[in-house]
Amino acid sequence: MKTFLSIGAGPGMGFATAERFAREGFQVVLAARSLVKTQELAERLISKGYKADTRKVDSGDPKSVAELVAEVQKRHGSIDVLHYNAASMRKATLFEQPLDSFNDDLAVNIGGALVAAQAVAPGMEEQKSGAFLLTGGGFALAPHPDYLSVSIGKAGVRALAHGLFEPFREKGIHVATVTVSTFVSPESKEASAVAEHFWHLYSQPKDSWTVETNYAPAAHENAA
Repeated sequence: MKTFLSIGAGPGMGFATAERFAREGFQVVLAARSLVKTQELAERLISKGYKADTRKVDSGDPKSVAELVAEVQKRHGSIDVLHYNAASMRKATLFEQPLDSFNDDLAVNIGGALVAAQAVAPGMEEQKSGAFLLTGGGFALAPHPDYLSVSIGKAGVRALAHGLFEPFREKGIHVATVTVSTFVSPESKEASAVAEHFWHLYSQPKDSWTVETNYAPAAHENAA
């Protein structure tokens, strides 16, 4: 059975994407900072007959992310899909941003994704297959002055995906991102649509792999 690891698993896009892959026969591992909330999400999947497990992770702590990947690999043998969905959604202008928080925001919004890629790549390269999926955001394309740290983080996520796409493709690893340009609520049609975009990217034949798809159901809406 293939393994799907979600880092930053929340009730919106994270859960919807995990459920989409679970429907295709993946065993799901949900990881986030709040183990209680993550366990509630896993129980929802289990109640539907899917296989789901939980882990605690601090996405802003490189050691925590690397240890999570190693632990999941040890328990399940391999990680076939890693979905990085963590984000610090701080609303703050340049002058409202707390002086000690900006680096913490970036550690979650992009630093954790970089560490996750470093940690999961060797195993995927060895099996010559795998996917590293990242939740991107419209703020990468249209930065918002009220959400500077997440705008910079999502720009970093997009750059990471594009920068890794070619070298990872040569190793049999598909790196891809969905740039989501709308706010997404839990159990919404938008969450399901984003999940479908991720499944479509994963399902692409290797000779047709793409690095990015955009989801913007309404032009007037912006989201990270």
